[in-house]
Amino acid sequence: MKYLITGGAGFIGSNLARYLLGLGDNITVIDDLSTGSFENIKDLEKNKHFKFVLDSILNKSVLEKLIPSVDAIFHLAAAVGVEYIINNPLRSIEVNVQGTENILKIAHKYQKKVLITSTSEIYGKNEKDSLKETDDRILGSTTINRWSYSNNKALDEFLALAYFNEKKLPVVIVRLFNTTGPGQVGDYGMVVPRFIKQALLNRNITIYGDGEQSRCFTHVHDVIKAFDLIMGSKKCLGEIFNVGNPEEVSINELAKKVIRLTNSTSKIEHIPYEKVMGANFEDMKRRVPNVEKIQEFTGWKASADLDTIIIDIIDYLRKTGV
Repeated sequence: MKYLITGGAGFIGSNLARYLLGLGDNITVIDDLSTGSFENIKDLEKNKHFKFVLDSILNKSVLEKLIPSVDAIFHLAAAVGVEYIINNPLRSIEVNVQGTENILKIAHKYQKKVLITSTSEIYGKNEKDSLKETDDRILGSTTINRWSYSNNKALDEFLALAYFNEKKLPVVIVRLFNTTGPGQVGDYGMVVPRFIKQALLNRNITIYGDGEQSRCFTHVHDVIKAFDLIMGSKKCLGEIFNVGNPEEVSINELAKKVIRLTNSTSKIEHIPYEKVMGANFEDMKRRVPNVEKIQEFTGWKASADLDTIIIDIIDYLRKTGV
């Protein structure tokens, strides 16, 4: 198979490229390196089945050249990370909305299957015990930048489903719940690698807010297996799937786990949200995925628990240097 991965120099995209190359597929990556890094794909450059294009999904002429020659598209390119989105609201809207529209429009022209990566941010402030794909979205005011991202990605989903229903474009949507693992950086608000790096350096682990908010974390290798299963299944077309690990942990407990597993002397420090995110910020207390649908359709289930994820990142950072 020949695949195009948008945002393929990012954390998830580069891992996906490496996995698909291992299966013998031909991979083209397009990335503008705004949040991705060439270092993530440097080891792939010598592979004759790999091609890297330094450009943006906002450039329709480049997409017109790339999309006809592939069998399917993994659309991962997006403005990501809560901190990045808050600090770059206009860029986030342009990339997440216009970029996805470009992909869908040209994919439709050549009838190429598309996997759209969406986000658990779709659910907003819905703090239900186990969030299903059909659950309501609960959002705050338009004056709060965080909810812009949720609406951007919701518009991506509406666009994708409209192309599926009206134009019969083969599309599938996945909503990711805090994907993490070796190689991820904490530059854009990714909490697990940030905590581990602080712990390995025996610095204070900085928690935003009171730390009682809880989250669920999924190993990137599990996410990629889900992508592979979904992309290969005809019955998944036109559907939305949560992809996540339902193992819930408070951020305080996460910090304690990291300290224990790194054998660190770090202390926990709580920082008010407004000092990091500004006064105009909202967060939610919990966000837990219901993954019954993806299990029913594909048999997928996350295999790595949180301890395994943390240990994998620790080992990676110790080998590569913190």
